[in-house]
Amino acid sequence: MYVTPEQIQAAGKANMEALLAVANAQFAAFEKLATINATAVKSAFEDSIANTRALIGAKDVQEAVSLQGAFAQPAIEKALAYSKSVYGVATEAGGELSKVAEHRVAEWNENFVSLLDKVSKNAPAGSDVALAAVKSMLAAGNAAYDNLSKVAKQATEMAKANVSAATETVKGLAKAKKAA
Repeated sequence: MYVTPEQIQAAGKANMEALLAVANAQFAAFEKLATINATAVKSAFEDSIANTRALIGAKDVQEAVSLQGAFAQPAIEKALAYSKSVYGVATEAGGELSKVAEHRVAEWNENFVSLLDKVSKNAPAGSDVALAAVKSMLAAGNAAYDNLSKVAKQATEMAKANVSAATETVKGLAKAKKAA
């Protein structure tokens, strides 16, 4: 049993493709975060200018204090929206990286099973038990990996639901405060 140049080339190509997929996912996430940050900084700057102008135009201290209180709620809402956007990008990037990892694990498993099949054809008599044990361990590992992936996806979905619930709670509090 030996490794052919074509197999080495295929493995190198697969590794390079995986590396490029990870780099693309990371760059896309970085690009989205940069856009979110630039938008947040611009918005904060524009808000601070508008708030300063409003405070300068206040006729008395009571109006200035009232204005400052009014500035807080939009700032909280924007901070929450910013956090939600960053969380969304992080979740999306994590999903993309998980897809790459799942694909690589599937390829590795396929190659390993193929190797085991080749070895079993040339294996001495009595080694069937050892090969069966290795295949059983591989199946158990795959099952554990699948369960871990499912749990991670469920945790991500729960966190996403919690972020949405928190957003709605803050918005509800803001509406109640405005109504009062």
